[in-house]
Amino acid sequence: MIYGYARISRRSQKIDDRLKNIKKAYPDARIYQEAFIGTKIIGRKEFNKLLKEVYKNSINSTIVFDSVSRMSRNAEEGIQKYFELYDLGVNLIFLKEPYINTATYKESSSQMIQSTGNEIADIYIQATNEVIRILVRKQIEQAFEQSQKEVDDIHERTREGIREAKRKGKLVGGAGHQSKTLNIKKKEPAKEQIRQKSKTFGGAYTDKDLIKIIGIAPNTYYKYKNEIRMEIQEF
Repeated sequence: MIYGYARISRRSQKIDDRLKNIKKAYPDARIYQEAFIGTKIIGRKEFNKLLKEVYKNSINSTIVFDSVSRMSRNAEEGIQKYFELYDLGVNLIFLKEPYINTATYKESSSQMIQSTGNEIADIYIQATNEVIRILVRKQIEQAFEQSQKEVDDIHERTREGIREAKRKGKLVGGAGHQSKTLNIKKKEPAKEQIRQKSKTFGGAYTDKDLIKIIGIAPNTYYKYKNEIRMEIQEF
């Protein structure tokens, strides 16, 4: 069975191109699609439905992604899930990064140098094979790390913008600017808690719970939440 998985960060984005890419390459693929903001796999209802389906018949299953970023933007989690599925016999295909397809990894792993029966020569052969394994695995890890780096970079640019706003506020001075600086100081910790804990972004808390935990007004909470969506909308 061939499955396709397509994800966008928010509902106003278009998923068409990603679906077209999958359908063009695999017309018979059964598609799972969803809008989900966040870097982690947990909380993605459609992807987890797909995984449950695949676990039932893993050896005969293939999952097609438009790119590695659609599988995971959390490097550690993505690498772990990749090799978990690989060990189960699931075939993973990444249309934009074919060099990390499981078939490519399997082929590289199968091209190991065979034993010669000579004890000394086999020590070198074993070492060479281990280097090959490490290099191939590193390619996969780097793909997921790059996927996460793109999100980390956008977050860092956002933080730098906030730091710059704080610096300008301090330089200009005045009661109004002091008030704005104080608001920024309160705002960013609140937004960070929303990013980390909201179910929308892969956390464990509902909006209602978080409003109480953070201690802010509902309209302020949803304003911050919308800002977070806009910050990562391209991802």
